[in-house]
Amino acid sequence: MPRIPTKQAAKLPRPPVKKKRKLIRLDNDERHAQLLAIGRVAFSTTSYDEVSIDELARKAKLSKGLFYYYFPTKRDLYIAGLRETAQELVAKLVKDVPTNLPPRERAIAGVEAYLGHVASHGLGFVALMRGGIGSDPQVAAVLESVRTGVIDEFLQGAPVSAVLKARPLSRIAIRSWIGMVEAASIEWLSTREVPREQVRDLLVDALFDMLVRVLDPKDAQRYQPS
Repeated sequence: MPRIPTKQAAKLPRPPVKKKRKLIRLDNDERHAQLLAIGRVAFSTTSYDEVSIDELARKAKLSKGLFYYYFPTKRDLYIAGLRETAQELVAKLVKDVPTNLPPRERAIAGVEAYLGHVASHGLGFVALMRGGIGSDPQVAAVLESVRTGVIDEFLQGAPVSAVLKARPLSRIAIRSWIGMVEAASIEWLSTREVPREQVRDLLVDALFDMLVRVLDPKDAQRYQPS
């Protein structure tokens, strides 16, 4: 076989050098927060079954094995995202709703904060309240924590909170109203067919109508329209 002259060999194209993916080093807490944020975005825009851990690892610029170190399963990532969204919602109510307001003003502030949180999270809120992986006890527990947290914040410091919590019919009324808030929020977010203020007023009026019906006349007076 004839040998290629040295000068000619130097001109032959060299095979392309594969660039190694550069891993970004973060501490454990930072990495956990990064992966959780990436997962929340994915689950809010894509169905659970279509979310790919391979794709999420690529976006995070780390190996799939390291991804699983922080979240052993896709379900773990999903539930962690739900839990964080739920905690943010309750924290929003705590921050934006003073406990020293008169009953109606406080209810208005609470529903306004709730709807504001819904609007800022968009599809992520819908994913939270609708669940995403069918009947799952941990998902159900997260949703229950949302409802309990919202109820507690609405009743915190209210003059009749002890009465409402003690009476079975009152508890049913409050839980029913929370369900109405969830359903109305999802419908409003999905369609945006009516102004936010109308949804807020509808929910506040419904709450006070319920309270008037389940409380003793003496306690109900403070919740009747002036």
